[in-house]
Amino acid sequence: MTDQQHLQAITDIKRLMERSSRFISLSGLSGISAGISGLIGAYIARMWLVEYYTRWETSGAYSDTDFRTLKYRLIALALAVLAAALAAGTFFTWRKARQNNLPIWDLTARKVLINTAIPLAAGGAFIAGLLFNHLETLVAPTCLVFYGLAIINASKYTLPDVRYLGICETILGIVNLFYLRKGLYFWAIGFGLLHIIYGALMWWKYERKKTI
Repeated sequence: MTDQQHLQAITDIKRLMERSSRFISLSGLSGISAGISGLIGAYIARMWLVEYYTRWETSGAYSDTDFRTLKYRLIALALAVLAAALAAGTFFTWRKARQNNLPIWDLTARKVLINTAIPLAAGGAFIAGLLFNHLETLVAPTCLVFYGLAIINASKYTLPDVRYLGICETILGIVNLFYLRKGLYFWAIGFGLLHIIYGALMWWKYERKKTI
């Protein structure tokens, strides 16, 4: 074998090892779509909050019914944004896997899912406790911190760049603890802008050459 053939064989072996140990079908477009969904959700939530506080200031009286209605609407909106982000992310991941002739659901994908789900489930239970005890101002930073930890926990089974997104989300959530009344803006940054920036960088680094 020539030196070139040896190098090609080593490259092929490295690629096979990477495919078997890491889930590499994550698409940068998934991050961008999740970020756009997050920004749209933040904009809608902002309009609802402005409407609620305007009505409150106009009437001069606090309404527990109005507050509960707003809270349930915001929870429903958050779930809708999550569903939209997951749907778009699944589609772009499936498309990238198909382009690279890789399975979308294998042992590595299951490891990513499990390692993401455990911190997210713990965070969901924690947030439910916050809502039960009427500590709504802590929901936004808690979401960011647990989401960041979930990404960090799963990053060892996927592209290493994902870890940096998790670190940024966690730090952003901690900072949000010192500005509790600004949670919606931190949400927009964490679930919106950071995802778009991360997705664009991932697309540029791993997918751009294949689309040009």
